[in-house]
Order: sequence, then C-alpha cells, then structure tokens
Amino acid sequence: MRTPLPAAGSTRRGLIAAATLALLVSGACADAQPTSEQQRGPDPEVLIDELTAGLSRDNPYRDPDTEERATARRAARSLVTEPNAANDLDQVFGDLGFRAHHGTDPVTDRPFALYLADGSDDRSWGAVLVDRGTAPRTVIEVPHPGFDINTEKLGLAVHRKTPGSVLLVAGAHRQAADSDADVAHNDRSLFHTLATEFARNDLDQIQLHGFADRNLPTSDAVVSTGSAPVTPVARRIADGLSGAGLNACRAWVRKCGQLEGKTNQQGRAAAELEAVFVHLELSWSVRRDAEARGRVADVLAAQLAVA
Repeated sequence: MRTPLPAAGSTRRGLIAAATLALLVSGACADAQPTSEQQRGPDPEVLIDELTAGLSRDNPYRDPDTEERATARRAARSLVTEPNAANDLDQVFGDLGFRAHHGTDPVTDRPFALYLADGSDDRSWGAVLVDRGTAPRTVIEVPHPGFDINTEKLGLAVHRKTPGSVLLVAGAHRQAADSDADVAHNDRSLFHTLATEFARNDLDQIQLHGFADRNLPTSDAVVSTGSAPVTPVARRIADGLSGAGLNACRAWVRKCGQLEGKTNQQGRAAAELEAVFVHLELSWSVRRDAEARGRVADVLAAQLAVA
C-alpha cells in the first residue's frame, strides 16, 4: 500500500518554515561571529579626519581645571608605564570626556587605542592615538589641525611608520575661544599637560606646523628645537630632509623668519625638563603635495627610530 503524498499546501508551508528557520540560525551565527571589519575596529584616519573637518573658530573650548589637569597627568603616566592596562586607561581618559576606540590599524596591522574628545561639549581636547604593539617612546604632536592644513595627515603617516609612537592632536580650531585654543602657546591646555607629562617620562617630541610659502620663500622646511638646546635628532631630521630634496632652514645655523618656535610652550617645558623637542615647520607647497608629505614622513620615521 503506497503512502499518500502530502498535500501541495502543506509542502509549501513546510518549505517556508524550513527556510525561515535557516535564516534565523544564519542570523544568530552572524551576530555571534563578528565580521573581520568589526574585529578590526574603526579606522583612526576616518575618526581624525572627522574631528578635523568639524573644527571652527566658533566652536566652544575651555582649558581644564586643576583636577582635570591632574587626571591628564595620571593618564599620560599610565600610558607610558602601563600601556597594556587598557581598561584603566579607558576609565581615566573617559573621566576627561574622551571616548575609547580599540582595534587593529588597517595600514600597519598593529593594535591601537584611540582616545577621542570630539568636541560635543566644551572639552574640545582632541585625540590621543596610541600604538599598543610596543612601549611608547615618541610623541608626534599636531597643535593646529585644519589650520596648519594637512599636518594631521602627516602626523598620522609618521605615527603609522613609527612603532611605539603616540599621536597627540589638538581638538579645537586655534582661534577658538579668543585663541585660548592655540595649544602651542597655552600652557594651561590639556594638550600642554599631556605633552609635558610625556616629556617628563622621557618620550621624545616632534611637533608639526605649517607656514605660507610667501613667509619664507627660500625654504621648504624649518627645523628648530624651540627654546631647548639643539639635539642630534634635530640635526639628523634636517639632514634627512635635505637629502630628500627639501630646502631645510636650520634655526641653529641661521635666522628662519618667525618660524623658530621660540615662544612654543611645549618647547619651553621640554627645555626645563632637558627633554628632546623638535619643532618642524613645513611650507604649503610641501603640505599640499601627498608625495612630498610621504618623503617627509619617511625621513621623520627613520630619524625618530634612531632617537
């Protein structure tokens, strides 16, 4: 006796139910297993570009208070002495209004931590990008992102080429809050507090600036040490830039216009601490040219690795 076939309607209902179950199981597996993009985390370049694009002289800015500066010093010390204590660092930077992002850099494949204060309130204190693959030893500083155009791009490029580096980017337009946000000349800023604490903990600093071609038409770059004594790394950077085809003005050899960083507050603090500080000014012709920026990044990374 033959077993009767199921009715056509019941067959369709069974197929639909099976397909629905398969979709639900597939969705559950997708939720349980993050995509490679999710595992890598955000691209630091995208977040720093977004930060820079939002800068305006009309944005709010304030200096940290005494307690916040103490917290910032603790954050910088922890970053140097306990770089793998991610949860503690997230908490300390979080107390200052920074949001933590973790992942793997899509260019270097090195793990990173990015602490970002995006200016959603008056704590417009920028970004701290840390290479978590090795202990910090160098700080690359961008005090005027957006204003000194493309210095933030160069800073990130140097960071990516320099294992063990920290990228410190200001978070406000330099003319915001009646120019209080010009962190290179404000020793009350969070930027200055972090930079000084890094110097106190023996991290070398290079600070990136830009100038209009007409301000020093005979030079592509100005290398100085601000108020600090001339150091071997500054000499090597100047020589490297010259070797890369750039006309580098050495502030310890001759006058380089008003581009020598003598009033730079991070330079003054470094001088007092007898720490390494290099002040680098680049012409617009160099900063607007991606190939030229790449040559500069190669020189800086090579010389900072020796420091």
